[in-house]
This record gives sequence, structure tokens and C-alpha cells, in this order.
Amino acid sequence: MVNPLWKNTEIRNQLKIITKEVAPDLVLTNATYLHGIFKKWVTGNIWIADDRIVYAGKEMPKIDASTEVADMTDKFIVPGYIEPHVHPSQLYNPRSFADYAAQGGTTMFLSDNLTLFLALENEKAFSLLDQLAELPFSFYWWTRFDSQTELNDEDKLFTSTSVGEWLDRQDVLLGGELTGWPKLMAGDDQMLYWIQKAKMGLKKIEGHFPGASEKTLARMRLLGADGDHEAMTVDEVEMRLLHGYGVTLRHSSIRPDLPDLLKGIVERELNVFDKLMMTTDGSTPTFHLDGVMDLCIKIALEAGVPPIDAYMMASYNVARYYNVTSLHGLIATGRYANLNILDTVDNPVPSGVISKGVWLKKDGEKVQSLPDIDWSILPDLDIDYELTEDDFQFSMPFGIEMVNDVITKPYSVSVDTHDGKLSKSHDESFLMLIDKNGKWRVNTLIKGFAPELDGFASSYTNTGDIILIGKNREDMWIAFNELKRLKGGIILTDNGKIVESLPLPYGGVMSDLPMEQLIGQEKALKKALKERGYKHGDAVYTLLFLQATHLPYVRVTQKGIYDVMNKKILFPAFMR
Repeated sequence: MVNPLWKNTEIRNQLKIITKEVAPDLVLTNATYLHGIFKKWVTGNIWIADDRIVYAGKEMPKIDASTEVADMTDKFIVPGYIEPHVHPSQLYNPRSFADYAAQGGTTMFLSDNLTLFLALENEKAFSLLDQLAELPFSFYWWTRFDSQTELNDEDKLFTSTSVGEWLDRQDVLLGGELTGWPKLMAGDDQMLYWIQKAKMGLKKIEGHFPGASEKTLARMRLLGADGDHEAMTVDEVEMRLLHGYGVTLRHSSIRPDLPDLLKGIVERELNVFDKLMMTTDGSTPTFHLDGVMDLCIKIALEAGVPPIDAYMMASYNVARYYNVTSLHGLIATGRYANLNILDTVDNPVPSGVISKGVWLKKDGEKVQSLPDIDWSILPDLDIDYELTEDDFQFSMPFGIEMVNDVITKPYSVSVDTHDGKLSKSHDESFLMLIDKNGKWRVNTLIKGFAPELDGFASSYTNTGDIILIGKNREDMWIAFNELKRLKGGIILTDNGKIVESLPLPYGGVMSDLPMEQLIGQEKALKKALKERGYKHGDAVYTLLFLQATHLPYVRVTQKGIYDVMNKKILFPAFMR
């Protein structure tokens, strides 16, 4: 990987800047900036050389013709915001999401590796990480210990070698999130070994404990969990803090909990803001119209959180928790030059953004995009098989009923499925999960997705396999063929015609478009689904989590229809 430290020659040159033999590249004068250690606003001048703050204090450096001097009078400067729990492949890709987030002041991600882990051998995945590390943005990662579904070859993918190579990287700061924690509590020593290895590398372990009891939290703390982002009530926040967890408060497209959590914390006068962080937890593109970490800070300010605490929850608190304050979260000598320039303290949307010493936004305008990286190493979704009449056999005694966006339960099928076309007078539709390589399929019915939907196909799933949904077999077939032609995407058809198309050319799961254009496509897709009866909050998350075995009660997986609570396959997949 790219070493995050500076070469000897660079450090020697930085020393010459301090002794005023050499001039820095950029000086911010008359700066009022937030100091995370003193927890107060201080004034001074900030000297920047390349991507590093070489000095922050009262002195002025040598100035020559190559030095840019920017007067910060009447401005307020805070550290670049840090998103500590990013799922960077929610239709967008890591670079496009970072480029968008940076304009709101988020200059560092801690990102999920699952998409890259499942799609690529480690050596190839690491080459993408190294490209991303070269950008004027700070990318860090976490490594998964389980797939959060039932894979046919999970034991071959998640090995001590493959997981260990991720844990050995300096830019991997944590293990988790532990969606497979029940296996750990039941005696999975391999997962415990990975946790121990992470601990020896001074890395954190992030849990995934929605609704967990105090007994479960205590047991998982003993097994090595350090933090959790699943608190849904103030009582759950308190319980996690009581047992010494790092608590990340969530505001996402399926769990917009942050306003109520912060309101409760303020009302109870808990005075624990220096122990808290915030996240948007992999929200889908349209949710981010209102921002990323800047949105979280805005919500915190509106809830009555003191401004300094609100900004530190999105910067210094995260860096301190993940042991990277030597580089991040603090405006002080030696740190990366990740700075947000605010017009007022009560508006966290910066008018200027400096990331690794590079102006990305200036005077309220975007002045630079993050450079592109080479995604060609990610394999195309080349579907080399045809659907047949046999694939559309749906004679199952029970189907999957949607309780909300992501919770599904079994129900008894009462409709005739032999015709190939279901009536729109009820809310049951055909559902097929089919192997992207064409080896197997799982057929059932889904109740409550979109009762007016003729045909739908998506390669955006937890595993990159293909989901087909609809009332009309012919329309489902058309959607599949269009997805095949595009080499990935989400397709909606109606009466034999393609109505909406959201291409996902990067591995069949990520768009190549800028966020602004992708948001437009997602809005159109969701509007079309709503018009056809989708009544839940986020259809994109429904697609992602139909396979997710960390949620109750029944799931469709590579192995077949899976009973989560009893941990068994109810009906196996059909081999094609």
C-alpha cells in the first residue's frame, strides 16, 4: 500500500519551513480555528506544505512568490469531517461518493471492504485501495469477518489468509462490522481468532447489535467488540456507554435516528458528547441531497449540542477513537491539511474545503474534482446464459412477505402461479434469485413489494447475483435481457417496454456517474416503483438486504430460502 508517512527528504524540507529557510505552499492567515485538545477556538496562522500542516500558531513563515496566502479574517476553520462508517458502494462508487461528500466538508472515510472482498482477489483489491489512497482524500477501511448472507463458498472466501492480509494493511483500522456475531457467541473460534489478530494490531472491532440486551452487549464486549452504531433509543445509547462501547449515532435512509437520539441526550444532560460519533451508515444517493457529515453536524446543532462538541463528534472524536490523531481530526503541526472553512459556526456547510492540502472548494464553488481511478480491474458482469421456460417455475408453498424496507417473514402462498402472469388485484409477485454465473436459482413469491410492477431486474444485491421480481414473466425476462446487455444495473419494465434503467457498469453493482446524475436516476427509479405500489422507505435497501441473514426472519440466499432464527435452509436452491 501507499505509506501514509512522509519521506525523509520531505520531512527535512518541512523543518526548513519552520526555520524560515524555505516558504510553505499555502498560508491561512488570521485564522480562527477549532483546537480539539483545548476544545476552544484559537487564533493564528496555518502553514501548509504539500498535504501537511507544518505549523499552526502565532508565527508567520517566510513568504515567496510560490506561496499562496489566504486571509481568513471573519472565517472559522474546523478539521475536515470524518465519516466513520461508510458503505461506499450503495449504487455510487468510493471515488464518486468521496468527490461528492468532500464538497460538504467530509474529507475522510472509514469504508466497508465487502464489495471488493467478494469481487476480487486481495492483490487486485489492494491495487484499487492504493489508487484511492493517492487521491486528495483520506480513505481508510474495515475488513469483514463474514458475508452477512449464506454463501455457497464462504469458507473458501473468508480464510485466515485472506482476512489476515486485510488486517495487515495500515489503512485498515478495524474489523467488522460483526453481522455474524451469533456465530461468534455460539463458539466460532475462527472469527474469535480474527478479532484477536485485529486487537494485536491495535485495531478496533465494530459490532452490529440492534436491539441487543445488556447480557449480549456484555458478552460481546468480552469477545472483543469495541463499538456499535445500532443504538435506536437513548436508553440503548446509555447501555452501550455503560459497558465502555464507542457509540456512533446513526442518521441513515432506513434509520434516521439522530435527531431523537441527540434530543434525548441533551434532555437527560448526559454530558457524553466527547464519547460520541455520528454516521450516515451507507445511505442511498438521494438521501445525501442534504449532505453527509455536514448534515449530521447540522442536526446536532439543531438538537442543542454545543457547537464545539458537534464539530468534534465529526472529527477529533473519531480520530481519537481510531488512534489516528497524529494525522487526522486536529488542526495542529504535523497533521494532514484537511480543513473546512466556515462562514459562520452555525452553518457546517463549508465555503472552502482543503483536503490533503488541495483546494477542492473555494469561495463556495467547487474548484477541483477527485481524479478518476482505473476500475477496469473490477470484473465486468458478463452473463453468458439465457433464461428458459424451466426457470420460471414458482410452485412454492410459502413466500416472503415484506414487513418494512428490510424485514421479511414467511407467508402461505394462496395464488395460482402456473399461468406466468399474476393478477394486480393482490400484492404478491414472482421473485427469483439467480446465480450471476447461471449455476443455480431460487424461486418463490414476494408479498408487499410493488403490486402493480410488471417486470424488474437488479444486479445490485448483497452478492452481485441477480434478482428478478414482477407480475409478468415476459416483462421479467425483458428486464433480465436488458440487464445482461448493460452488464449490470436495475431495470424496470412495463407492458413489454423498458420504463427505467439505472446502469451499474462497475462489477454490476456500482455506477460510473457523478453523484448528481446518479441521484437523478435513483429518484426516477424510486418514483416509478412508488407509482406501482412500493410503499416502504427505501427500495434500494430492500434489494440489498433480501439476502441478508443478519436480519429476521426469512431470506433468499445462494443456498436457498433461509430461516434466520432457526439457522436452516427451508428450501434449497435449484441447480440449473
